[in-house]
Amino acid sequence: MTAYLDYNATAPLRPEALTAMTEAVAAPGNPSSVHGAGRRARGFVERAREQVARLAGAEPSWVIFTSGGTEANNTALGGLGDRVIVSAGEHDSVLQAVPEAQRLPLRPDGRVDLAALETALAEAPRGAVVSVMLANNETGVLQPIEAVVELARAVGARVHCDAVQAAGKLPLDMRGLGVDCLTLSAHKLGGPPGVGALICRDDLPLAPLLRGGGQERRRRAGTENLPGIAGFGAAAEAALRDLPRFAEVGLLRDRLEAGVRTLAPDAVVFGAEAERLANTSCLAVAGLSAETQIMALDLAGVAVSAGAACSSGKVQPSHVLTAMGASAAEAASAIRVSLGWQSTETDIDRFLAAWGDLYRRSQAA
Repeated sequence: MTAYLDYNATAPLRPEALTAMTEAVAAPGNPSSVHGAGRRARGFVERAREQVARLAGAEPSWVIFTSGGTEANNTALGGLGDRVIVSAGEHDSVLQAVPEAQRLPLRPDGRVDLAALETALAEAPRGAVVSVMLANNETGVLQPIEAVVELARAVGARVHCDAVQAAGKLPLDMRGLGVDCLTLSAHKLGGPPGVGALICRDDLPLAPLLRGGGQERRRRAGTENLPGIAGFGAAAEAALRDLPRFAEVGLLRDRLEAGVRTLAPDAVVFGAEAERLANTSCLAVAGLSAETQIMALDLAGVAVSAGAACSSGKVQPSHVLTAMGASAAEAASAIRVSLGWQSTETDIDRFLAAWGDLYRRSQAA
């Protein structure tokens, strides 16, 4: 059996989500129809809207269901304003949504440079949009969103936050954060792929990306993905319930990193100086390529990745690590190990045994 350590790419489907999806897929009816079957379908959607809102610390009316985090990010950045400022460590679905956006540098610890943001905002027209993620998908580093919001508010800028990796791993409070928009994705927290949410305040003048229907309060046209939305809601509820147990995942991550450092004192853990998600470790040993590590670990029954999993299966140096000042050799050797709700000590033991064998062979070569 594989030791699955790639939760930041996608988490295993939670049983609660599968149950909700099975129920929903067996129910005929379009959520927009007014007959009994349609009203029952609408009930699945609205229950999920409440569940997702509770996970995010938001109002249910703010939740706009989408096909995933990528669509949510594109909707936010394409519909809020013309001048966009992003951090250099954002997911590609943010960076490529607005290729001409101004990019803010990262500090060596992986956090966005707030001084650079202040300068950029001073030069930007009023009504600019700032997009900074809550937790980085590759390093797990948490960004200072409250400080970002404070700087943006001082000049009348809006703030979008990609919280895809943070959801289900740390408590979310959209009201407390003060952001205007928040992005979530179901499959990162144990829901199905192909469904996500953009959570936007009611008073925000958001231009829809998809037009042609009145669904989602006219903010996202198209018949709702009923089974996916039901599964998303159930996974959100389960993830919120399990939050107090997530500290145990941090203990597993710390044991993994301590084991790697014992095996390879020259190993680098990116973002270790900053506050990080409890489940994420980005490791590198110069001279040991990421591709070699991923293939060797896969043969040993251990699943990890290099950087984001959204790069068409390609193993390539990370733009996040490059923005943090990593050398080309370090970036080319970085792998991401990410844990989650089913991770065990046995998974850590299997990783350390397989990775240790590979490291020793590389040193003997």
